[in-house]
Amino acid sequence: MINKLQSAIDSARKIVFFSGAGMSTASGIPDFRSATGLYKNVYRAEEMLSHTFFEYRPEEFFEFYKEKMLYPDAKPNYAHEFIAKLQEKKDVSVVTQNIDGLHQAAGSKKVYELHGSVLRNYCTRCHKFFDVNYIIDSDGVPKCDHCGAIIKPDVVLYEEGLDEEVINGALNAIASCDLLVVCGTSLVVYPAAGFIRYFRGNNMAIINRDATAYDENCDIVIHDDLVKTFEQLKI
Repeated sequence: MINKLQSAIDSARKIVFFSGAGMSTASGIPDFRSATGLYKNVYRAEEMLSHTFFEYRPEEFFEFYKEKMLYPDAKPNYAHEFIAKLQEKKDVSVVTQNIDGLHQAAGSKKVYELHGSVLRNYCTRCHKFFDVNYIIDSDGVPKCDHCGAIIKPDVVLYEEGLDEEVINGALNAIASCDLLVVCGTSLVVYPAAGFIRYFRGNNMAIINRDATAYDENCDIVIHDDLVKTFEQLKI
């Protein structure tokens, strides 16, 4: 399957990499739904990452958010770097469910962040921007140093909708590419997982440690470590 994927990458005119939490586990960021993932170890995680929880229990929200969602020392791994380098030679876009910013840190330019980014934070009143370090260094609930209002991370919480501009960009990229490579996602989070249904190209590949419900619809299926797989590919 590695040779088949290599051939598909070599011949593709336009490629989209659709990445999930498994893309960043090698960078030290835990995933969500595996046996050791966040949702297995913190049974109220979805509730605590909801818009309602942010609104009505901000102290607990930020205590959980800072402890479980922020990894400022994480660095891009080889998979991130491979995609960024390939982008220098081919028309490559990234559609990601991740909020860690590691694709951009590796050098990727065309990245559609479906669920936002922990690196961006805005005042809920005056909309002033704050970086992730401001959130980390804040005592308790982070407040705007200009107007005093609460600061909200630019991430899509449960009960919130995706950004329309990001959606349109991601769907257009997927619909117009001839190779779609799904990386490190179980494809169970909607609406994001449904985006791959817009693919009309020649080859769809999936690289994931575990089987997914979409495997039978893919031309190339690799159940292996993500970084190990990318290390076998040539740019």
